[in-house]
Amino acid sequence: MRRKIAGLRVLVTGTSSGIGRALAILLAAEGARLLLTARREDRLDELIEVIHAKGGEAVYVAGDIVDPAHRQRLLEKARHDFGGLDLLVNNAGIGAYGNFEEASPERLRQLMEVNFFAPVELTRLFLPMLTQGRTPAICNVSSVLAHRGVPGKSEYCASKFALHGFSDALRAELSTKGIDVILVSPSTTSSEFASSVVEKKGKAPAEGKFVRTPHSVAEAAVRAIRSGRHEIIPSRSGYAMVLLDRLCPSLADWAVAKLG
Repeated sequence: MRRKIAGLRVLVTGTSSGIGRALAILLAAEGARLLLTARREDRLDELIEVIHAKGGEAVYVAGDIVDPAHRQRLLEKARHDFGGLDLLVNNAGIGAYGNFEEASPERLRQLMEVNFFAPVELTRLFLPMLTQGRTPAICNVSSVLAHRGVPGKSEYCASKFALHGFSDALRAELSTKGIDVILVSPSTTSSEFASSVVEKKGKAPAEGKFVRTPHSVAEAAVRAIRSGRHEIIPSRSGYAMVLLDRLCPSLADWAVAKLG
């Protein structure tokens, strides 16, 4: 479904930095009415100032997306300030690296809470509101590692595979309700993500040469939202890895084991 961004009522999570911040600025520039959330209130204050200085409309609620009470506050804020919601962007996420055998059970649970359970439960909470929205959509920011697992990021890959599967199933379920489900699967992006992982054990996985900027990923995501694309992989290297895994999985297994 094609949609105009102007006038859309949008909730974006994880907007204190990286892709989320870039998405907020781009959506505001196109006339969206934004509800933003992240844990760092000082970052949200700064982002709101940037958006308002450019004539955009945005409000925020600071808090942790894994907290059910915070998710409820977001619902109430969207209802009070906007009278509903048209687009939910589940962007908030965390990472970790290190071999699985050296990891704690808590690491897995923390990643699943932020990367999978929180966006799923936020989606559940907002579905009745989205059903009444204008050209409604859910945009889940996942990862190319939702298609192909790599060593040193087993739990992160698992959380993103889960979000990918959920998105595909939900898209089919909501097709009769006119709600798009858009999956954005970026590869390595230059952001604060690597410096804010919840656990580091062993050598950090190689990032490779082809690193995208948050702005370029956000631009691709906004185009997908506008056009109603089901899924995008906004990097040639990421797409090549996914294609290799589908066409020759044994070669892909060898490549990731050898190269990381």
